[in-house]
Amino acid sequence: MGLFGLFGGKNEGGIMDVIRCDEQEYLVWKWRPNGESVNSTKKENSIRWGSSLRVKDGELAVFVYKQDNGDLHEYIEGPYDQTLKSDNLPVLTKLLGAAFDGESPFQAEVYFINLAGNVQIKFAVPYFDVFDPRFLDFAVPMAVRGSITFNLTDYKNFIKLHRLIQFDLDAFRREIKDVVIKYIKSYVTNAPSQHGIPVLQIERQVVQLNEQIENSLRPIIEQDFGVNLKRLDISAIEPDKTTEGYRELRKVTADQTAKMTVAQTDINIKNLEETMRIQREEMQRAQKLQTETNYLGAHALNQQAEVLKSAGEGMGNGAGNVGLTGAGGINPAGMMMGMMVGQAMGGQMANMMNQMGNQVQGQGTPPPPPVMSSYNISVNGQTSGPYTMPQLQQMAINGQLTTNTYVWKQGMANWALAGQVAELLPLFGTTPPPPPPSI
Repeated sequence: MGLFGLFGGKNEGGIMDVIRCDEQEYLVWKWRPNGESVNSTKKENSIRWGSSLRVKDGELAVFVYKQDNGDLHEYIEGPYDQTLKSDNLPVLTKLLGAAFDGESPFQAEVYFINLAGNVQIKFAVPYFDVFDPRFLDFAVPMAVRGSITFNLTDYKNFIKLHRLIQFDLDAFRREIKDVVIKYIKSYVTNAPSQHGIPVLQIERQVVQLNEQIENSLRPIIEQDFGVNLKRLDISAIEPDKTTEGYRELRKVTADQTAKMTVAQTDINIKNLEETMRIQREEMQRAQKLQTETNYLGAHALNQQAEVLKSAGEGMGNGAGNVGLTGAGGINPAGMMMGMMVGQAMGGQMANMMNQMGNQVQGQGTPPPPPVMSSYNISVNGQTSGPYTMPQLQQMAINGQLTTNTYVWKQGMANWALAGQVAELLPLFGTTPPPPPPSI
């Protein structure tokens, strides 16, 4: 198409216009010169250089130039308020070239796109059947109510997907609404089997399902419609509680829950009985082991006592012989040796008796370890602890504990300086002074 075919002659075209959008609620709105109809393309209504263009903040003005090889677009984002000249419409200037002067009219479709406003669509999905995979004989009708909110951010992609010349926001809403209803219906229908949600508990999972559906639906809305899904709000997922399917499913679910409760109770009782049986057997084995230990200890004691007795008798006889001289007199050295051997064996026997007695009576355990002192400390009004003596020693080495640090432990009436506590003085390399001499 030549320039004259596109723009007409120099003397064609209407007067200069103010190009602006005064609509309150819109997504896409087409400007019409001199009040002509939406689809007007008369040459006498062409736009002239010097017309005023006003684009509010959050708006976008799109100039569409029809060409044989496809439409060309100019994009002007608000805020903008200037007259149209060659320097603010570079695409048009390139098309005109040097054939016309600055007053030449040109034909273009001008659209305003709302980039700041949000569009909300309320939807209601009528009752549809949902089946619990555990009980496929019972269909429960479900209804879903809510709304979606979207806006337009990627306007170039939006223009590629939609014809601006006959854009109808109501029709656009219906298209999106149909897709949302279709997707929500499919998602809720498959939720029991794919996400393990019992049918009778779906209405309690609104928040969880809302988040999952919104994340899955967002890329579909963006790719198919070129708008940004800001949020999905499912206000309710409602089963029809008056239907036979709902009542039957509720009944069979309650019966199964009761059976599971009884079965679980039986399992718990059996587990308790098995636990008690194991504990009894363990106790019996412990008692048997203790009895065997006591028996073996007593038996060993008797054997050692017999050995010592035999040894003592032998040594006594030997000592008696040693205590006599060849002439029938008394040998003092032999008598003393016999007494010493007898004493040694007696002491050994007494020790054995004590040890075995302690083992039999269960008193062979070592005494409990001594109780270690532990102190709380106060630094700048902040208390911490308690700390053991090794910890306090390390703190003294690091400078965290000094003789002027307040300390306290169980049994002390009040806080005291560490340097005044005798038990802590070794931590600082000092010892308490000796008591004053008595007068």
